[in-house]
Amino acid sequence: MAKQIEVTKTFNAPVEMVWQVWVDPELVKRWWGPKYFTSPVAKIDFREGGKSLVSMQAPPEMGNQEFFSIWEYVKIIPLQSIEFIQSLADADGKKTDPTKVGMPPDFPLDIKTVVTFRAVENGKTEMTVTEYAEFGSISNFAQIGLEQSIDKMTAIF
Repeated sequence: MAKQIEVTKTFNAPVEMVWQVWVDPELVKRWWGPKYFTSPVAKIDFREGGKSLVSMQAPPEMGNQEFFSIWEYVKIIPLQSIEFIQSLADADGKKTDPTKVGMPPDFPLDIKTVVTFRAVENGKTEMTVTEYAEFGSISNFAQIGLEQSIDKMTAIF
């Protein structure tokens, strides 16, 4: 079982623009969630000690269920890195047991997430997202979901 999943992607945009996809609620709504999912909610409190509430909603043919997550920010180094703890939550932002929203019993309660940004040639940015947790039986789906979410960011630039 995966103890971490990671995705690195290079965007044709400067670090300042790529950073904004994590800070601006309207941009978060454009990429959060795997392919075909939407993100109706993005209440962003982007500061160390802050807590954001985001949602991803399955398409109708997949049951239309909306899943909420909270991001509790631990450390922010502007334009370099963001570290937060990601947890499943209810619509009010209260952390919830993953099994109560249909996840398997081995789904992690907390996922340490680290996002790093690095300027590369020609004004491009390399971004890496690493999620540290025991993902259990859904390890493969967690990796695919993260890849698809990050791929959706490409359309922003």
